[in-house]
Amino acid sequence: MLAPSSVNEVVAAVLRDVAKREACVPFQEIKAKSRALPDPTRDVRAALLRSGCGVIAEIKLNSPVYGPTGVARREIADVARAIEEGGAHLIACQTERLRFDGSLHDMAAARAAVALPMVCRDVIVDPYQIHEARCYGADAVPLQVGILEQARLIALIDRAESLGMAVMAEVRTPQEADRALDAGASIIAVNSWTFDTNNLRPGTFAEIAPGLPSDVIKISLGGVTSVRDLIDAASSGADAVLAAEAIMSGDDIFAATRKLAAAGQHPSCPSRR
Repeated sequence: MLAPSSVNEVVAAVLRDVAKREACVPFQEIKAKSRALPDPTRDVRAALLRSGCGVIAEIKLNSPVYGPTGVARREIADVARAIEEGGAHLIACQTERLRFDGSLHDMAAARAAVALPMVCRDVIVDPYQIHEARCYGADAVPLQVGILEQARLIALIDRAESLGMAVMAEVRTPQEADRALDAGASIIAVNSWTFDTNNLRPGTFAEIAPGLPSDVIKISLGGVTSVRDLIDAASSGADAVLAAEAIMSGDDIFAATRKLAAAGQHPSCPSRR
């Protein structure tokens, strides 16, 4: 599962970064803080099960594929409000520092500005990150099935759910989807981007989604750049799509969000409901 050296390098870098943060705020401290938060998590499942095909709009400042998005850190709250007003069902915030210039503080600022549930977009491989994400306002976290041993995957799902957070199990192959289901995942995001090389594999969602149980919430992640892409994903069973560049790359974030969200709510859009 961790065979490609480039994958190992990313995971090792993430763990080094976590160790630095843990040296400043010990695990027991961040754990206690996460369990004592007065603000409850927002209902991710309810947001994903709203009518039509929902839009999860991802806030990001940079991308290893497309480069800077043009969103400035000082504008994070305004961006989040524009996404909410545009009709997105959830907001995802890229918090990975090493490849995306993300920040947990960005996520906290975005969540404070809106009422939508917040998804922490990061490479999460350690329990510390689960508690940390919760402290900064995450209502859901992703777990990359392909880089986690099965026992660790199960343990991280249990830990996140014990904090009231939803888990989006990110898969890239049918085999990973089977592992996610065996681990108890009920929300599966099919990622069309390869983890190690950042190559886009169109058709990945259509390949994997039909084999998933009907009660599993299905998300198409990667390659959704247009209304046509959203409709195609919905036709293959997507309850929601995650869109980043389609929303972040333009000058009008509200209009870009609104265009996708309206398509997902149109009566002609395929839906499980």
